[in-house]
Amino acid sequence: NPSRFGKFIRIHFGAQGKIHSADIERYLLEKARVTYQNPDERSFHIFYQLLRGMTPTELQECLLTNQPNNYTLLSNGECIVDSLNDPELFQETKQCMSVLKFSPEMQMKIFKFTAGILHLGNTTLKANKRDEGCTIDDSQWIDKACHMFGVNAVEMTKALIKPRIKVGSEYVHKGQNADQVKYSISALCKSIFEKLFQYVVQLCNETLETKLRKNFFIGVLDIAGFEIFDFNSFEQLCINLTNEKIQQFFNTHMFTLEQEEYRKEGIKWDFIDFGLDLEPTIELIERNMGVFAVMDEECIMPKATDHTFLDKLCQAHTNKHPKFAKPSAKSQLGPVPVHFQVIHYAGVVGYNVDGWLDKNKDPLNENVVELFVKSKEPIFSKLFEAPEAVVSASRTGGRKKGASFQTVAMIHKAAVEHLLTTLRSTTPHFIRCILPNMKKKSGVIEADLVLEQLKCNGVLEGIRIVRKGFPNRLMYQEFRQRYSILAPKAIPSGFMDGMKATQLLVEALNLEENEYRMGHSKIFLRCGVVGALENKRDERVKEVLIGFQTLARGWLARKRYKRLLDLRIGVIVAQRNTRQYFVLRKWQWWRLFTKVKPLLSVTRQEDEFKEKEKEMEKMKKIADEHKVQVEDLSGKVAQLQAENKEVRDALQKESQAAVEAEEQCTKLDTMKQKLEDEVTTLMDQMEEEQDNNFRISAQKRALEAEISEVKANTEMLTSSLKS
Repeated sequence: NPSRFGKFIRIHFGAQGKIHSADIERYLLEKARVTYQNPDERSFHIFYQLLRGMTPTELQECLLTNQPNNYTLLSNGECIVDSLNDPELFQETKQCMSVLKFSPEMQMKIFKFTAGILHLGNTTLKANKRDEGCTIDDSQWIDKACHMFGVNAVEMTKALIKPRIKVGSEYVHKGQNADQVKYSISALCKSIFEKLFQYVVQLCNETLETKLRKNFFIGVLDIAGFEIFDFNSFEQLCINLTNEKIQQFFNTHMFTLEQEEYRKEGIKWDFIDFGLDLEPTIELIERNMGVFAVMDEECIMPKATDHTFLDKLCQAHTNKHPKFAKPSAKSQLGPVPVHFQVIHYAGVVGYNVDGWLDKNKDPLNENVVELFVKSKEPIFSKLFEAPEAVVSASRTGGRKKGASFQTVAMIHKAAVEHLLTTLRSTTPHFIRCILPNMKKKSGVIEADLVLEQLKCNGVLEGIRIVRKGFPNRLMYQEFRQRYSILAPKAIPSGFMDGMKATQLLVEALNLEENEYRMGHSKIFLRCGVVGALENKRDERVKEVLIGFQTLARGWLARKRYKRLLDLRIGVIVAQRNTRQYFVLRKWQWWRLFTKVKPLLSVTRQEDEFKEKEKEMEKMKKIADEHKVQVEDLSGKVAQLQAENKEVRDALQKESQAAVEAEEQCTKLDTMKQKLEDEVTTLMDQMEEEQDNNFRISAQKRALEAEISEVKANTEMLTSSLKS
């Protein structure tokens, strides 16, 4: 589950920007969830996927049933979630494992070990009547677990009930009561799950790893957010410390960028380290005499308990540290007692220290670990190959074979520091995930829940930091264009530099000196100034629009009035003509005029015919001219088509010639390559012959020298014989 631990995924790139490899680092695995869940939560999803997604054959092979409520480790929380389809998710999990080259046999081994955790968690104990010891009430569960792990069930039972301890120089068997055995089983379940989880991550990294060079990487850190529950224990303190340090990094980085922007723009600004705001809380938890230091010190004390740790912590910090608070008497005596409070940036968190020393030491049954190392399953044995017995001995306060004392707090502190070192070497970007509602429904937003998350995620903290500076900034041209409407006469017509125009505009707007800063290319404004300017601009735009609407409505009204006047005049003319018609319609001369009027146009028909004939002659001339032009253009088109055909034929011939030339070039290149190879061969032979020649010459010189020496010896012998 991504929400159960922090993971850091890195994708590595080469110098050319190609993906070369990837890896995963894990932080803060909440292994306590294996044995306990809140009523409205689930354990790790893989348990439910196994039970509800396996086939009957696979379930039988793992000795499981398909009912989560049959297993003690899963019965505390909510087993069924409507929004999760466990069978489909299980198939998706198997598909992902196959993609990452987990063989089917390897997958089944991992599922068997996971099933063994469920079987081991179902172990029930029965107290002895004669002594303080106990026995296994129902051995079937321990037998099933041992079968999954590949260990002997009898030896496993003996290691749990009566572990062997060293007293002086001898080993004796010490009987354990039911609570001690139950705690040992719980620790084993958590340890097996943690080691198995780490082994799966390791296999993933081995698959994703390559031998290619890694130049750059893009990483995604997905980590649990700040947690404030009704019951807050050691795990919540670790998670909240991590978020406190990441929030400190976020504050420092975010406002470092802000102040770097101020420096580039030449704005006078006193540097503020906002990361120091969270430093007191971090010091309270992990520095000298902090929560971790006191807890580590108590872990090495032989008779220390959770209450002695609490007393020492309260004595060191009550009324002395601003971030440490003692809860009220009502909180201490409630159903979930609060032992001390830490004032985090996200709120006051009350912590319960029950079991903290054991969680910090994280002890394991040494006898069981030795048994696991001898497991018949090579993979399971590999999980416990590390000298856990030595580490367990060191965790109980001593040293054995040079082993150093390492608590969970120390390991967690080192892991977080390593994570921050990695983050500081990158260019980070921050994404805050907000849960809109607890019902897992779309379109529903619970305001209080969202506000609480904004507070816990540090968003409000970031806004608080930004508000201390100049969060709003605009380019000079943009500021001038947007807000010149508020003071149109402030900037004279013609060209003017943007910075100078902005300065005049700011003066006309009567902005106070501490409300803005002028940079090289931008104007920086305090929080709220842009809002006030926007309100003034909206009012001004409203006034301009009202004025425009007034002019438009007046023009439309005048136009409508003019149309009504014209309509009135037309009505009057129509009425006058109608009256005249009624007066003249019975007048004889009017009747004669109406009958003669159509005949008056006959005298003008000859003139109209002559005009029409002239127009026809003119159009004929135009038609003849167009006909001549069309014939000329047709000839030109035919000529151009012929030329086009000739050009195409020539182009085709040239293309064929180019293809032949290219083939010839290819042949010549091939011949050239062959000749070069022959030349290279001859050169090699020549060099070899030269080497042979040099060698023969050297041998010749050596023989000549030897001959000379023999001759000299011969002459000496001859002379000696003569004498």
